[in-house]
Amino acid sequence: MEYDQILLPSDAYDQVLRSYVHPSTWINPTPTGKYNLVVLGGGTSGLVSAGGTGGLGGKVALVEKALLGGDCLNTGCVPSKALIRAARAIFDTRSGASFGVQFKELPEFNFAQAMERMRRLRADIAPHDSAQRFMDEFNVDVFLGDGKFVSPTELEVAGQRLQFERAVIATGARAAVPPIEGLAQTGYYTNESIFKLIELPRRLAIIGAGPIGCELAQCFQRFGAEVTVIDQGEVLPREDRDVAAIVQRQLEREGVKFRLKARILRVEAEERHKALHISQAEYDHKVECDAILVATGRTPNTDGLGLDVAGVQYSLQGVIVNDHLRTSNPRIFAAGDVCSQFKFTHAADAMARNVIANAFFFGRRKVSALTMPWCTFTDPEIAHVGYSEAQATAAGLAVATITQPFDDVDRAILDSETEGLARVHYDKKTGQILGGTIVARHAGEMIGQLTLAITAGLKISALASAIQPYPVQADALKKIGDAYMRTKLTPGVKTLFAKWFAFRPKSSRQRRAFRAKY
Repeated sequence: MEYDQILLPSDAYDQVLRSYVHPSTWINPTPTGKYNLVVLGGGTSGLVSAGGTGGLGGKVALVEKALLGGDCLNTGCVPSKALIRAARAIFDTRSGASFGVQFKELPEFNFAQAMERMRRLRADIAPHDSAQRFMDEFNVDVFLGDGKFVSPTELEVAGQRLQFERAVIATGARAAVPPIEGLAQTGYYTNESIFKLIELPRRLAIIGAGPIGCELAQCFQRFGAEVTVIDQGEVLPREDRDVAAIVQRQLEREGVKFRLKARILRVEAEERHKALHISQAEYDHKVECDAILVATGRTPNTDGLGLDVAGVQYSLQGVIVNDHLRTSNPRIFAAGDVCSQFKFTHAADAMARNVIANAFFFGRRKVSALTMPWCTFTDPEIAHVGYSEAQATAAGLAVATITQPFDDVDRAILDSETEGLARVHYDKKTGQILGGTIVARHAGEMIGQLTLAITAGLKISALASAIQPYPVQADALKKIGDAYMRTKLTPGVKTLFAKWFAFRPKSSRQRRAFRAKY
C-alpha cells in the first residue's frame, strides 16, 4: 500500500502513528501449527475478533496489509471527528455575540494547526490498535502483508501458510468513486486522502450529500472554504425528510451551497481551477473549485482475497453471509463493512462479538437481532435507532409516532438550540418502542437511551418513568413519554377519575363499593 496516500511522510505524528499500526521494522512470527482463528483484516471487526478470541485463550493470527485500526483510526471516525470539533470551536466563536461574547479583534483560524492537532490525537489513540499490543496483551500473532486464501482451510501471507480451524474476513470497504468523465484525470480526494491536507482549499466541491459529504461540507465551510455539494438525489436520503431539512437549512445558513437532483456530465482541469459541468433542472451549469471531494459511498474490499479458492461466495455488495455471519464455507465467517449494510465502527464491533460466540461457543446470535443506532455528526447531529415509521409499516406493525420539537424543551431554549426534535415510533397494540430519531447538537449522546430501551424491550411508558436531571435536552424523551401517557386518558377514564375525586371514599367499605361499581 502507498502510505503517502493517507500519511504525510515527513510528519512526526504520522510517523508515530505508523510505528504503532504498521512498524517498518516488524518481523512476522513463524506459524506453529493450526490456529483456532485466522483474521484477515485489522480494522475494528478484525481487531475485536482477534483480541476477543486471543484474550479468551484461543490461538489467533491477525493479517493486515495496510494500517492496523482500519478506516476508523486512520481515515474515518477519529480524524473526521477531531476536525469537526475544531470547526465547531470556530463556529462557536463566530456565534459568540448572541451570548454576550465580544472580541476586540477578530480571532484567527489556522487550518494547518487544526490538521496538526488531528494528526497528534490520532497518533495518541494509535497504541490501542498497535501490533505490539495485540502480540503482548492478547497473545495474537500479527502478520503484516497481503493475505489471501489458498485453500478452504489455509491462508497465505508473505510466503507463509496459516492453517485455521475458523477464519474471519474483515477486510472492510473503500471509497466508491463514480465513473464520471474526466474525474480521474482532474484529481480528487476521498475520505482516505482528504486528511493529508495542510492548506485549506479556497473552494471545495463535494460529490455526494450523504453523511460524509454533509459532515465535511459543514466542517470545511466553517474553516472558511466556499463549499458546494452536488448530488443526483436529496440530502441525507436515509433520514426522514423533515429531519434532513433541519440539517440542510443549517448548512445553507452557514454558506454551504447545494446542487441537488443534479447530474455531473464531466469534470475538467482549467487554467487555475477545476470545473464540474452539471445538468440540473434541464439547464447546464458549471461549478468551479480548487479541490474535489468524492463522498458517494463505500465499496467492499473483496478483490485479491482468493475467495473463490476458499469457497466463499460474494457479490458487488460484498461477502455473502447468513444471519449468523457464516459464509458459504462453514469454517469462514465475515464481519464489518465487507459484508454489512451497516458500515459503522460500532456495527463492526458488535458483529465481531457475534462471530466469536457463533464460531466457538455454539452461539446462534443473529445480526438481525442487533439494535443498531447511527449518528451523522453534523451540527446539529442526527441520531437514529431501530425502525423508521415507513419500515415499521412495511413490516406490518401497527406503528404510531410522537414527535417532540426542541422549541418546547427548556434546556434547548437556554442553549439557543431549538431547531431540533426527538421522535419515537411505537407499537399501538403493545406500547413497545420500535425506533426513534433525535436531531440535536449532542443527539449521538442521547440516542443511547432509546437504544437501551429497545434492547431491553421497554415500552414507551418507560420514558415517562425515567427521571432526567433538569435541565437537559434529553428531557424531550420524557416529554414524549408523558405525551404517550396522555393518550391513555380516554373520556371514559377521565370520567372515572372525576367520579373518584368527587366521591373520594374514606372507609374500606366505601372503597370496596366503588370498585365493585366501576
